[in-house]
Amino acid sequence: MSTPAAVTMADPAWRPSPRAKALWAINAALFWLPVVIVIVVLTAIGWWPAWVYFTAFAVAVVAGTVHVAVVPFWRYRVHRWEISDTAVYTRSGWLTQERRIAPISRVQTVDTERGPIDRMLSLATVTVTTASSAGAVQITALDQQVADLTVARLTEIAGHNAGDAT
Repeated sequence: MSTPAAVTMADPAWRPSPRAKALWAINAALFWLPVVIVIVVLTAIGWWPAWVYFTAFAVAVVAGTVHVAVVPFWRYRVHRWEISDTAVYTRSGWLTQERRIAPISRVQTVDTERGPIDRMLSLATVTVTTASSAGAVQITALDQQVADLTVARLTEIAGHNAGDAT
């Protein structure tokens, strides 16, 4: 009896927009800014010894700097996406990485989302909702034109598919 051949899954081919790094850096900075402000305010109030505030401030600055300066480049190296006539493929994450494949026959809706920072950078996120308990598949930080073309292409492919999306 022979063993089944190993199945290899190629990584998705396309990256998000290069401006994704700026998006992720700005979002990280906006996360850490309130933390630093709270530490400064607590320092001014002065309930605890000065070393507590200094330590908290130092940890926040180091963690925030790494989050702003390193994580966006790491995420950009990891994030990939691709669509074919049969499926949507994504790879995302930075510390924990996730690979998702959504068969076109399971696609229920395709949406585009643009937050204020996305709009400032001309980026968009495409969300492909499927009949899956794992939730929607997101393709983040695409150039707005690429997102629009992706939505149109997915809509076209799904329209030709005989699946029931359940």
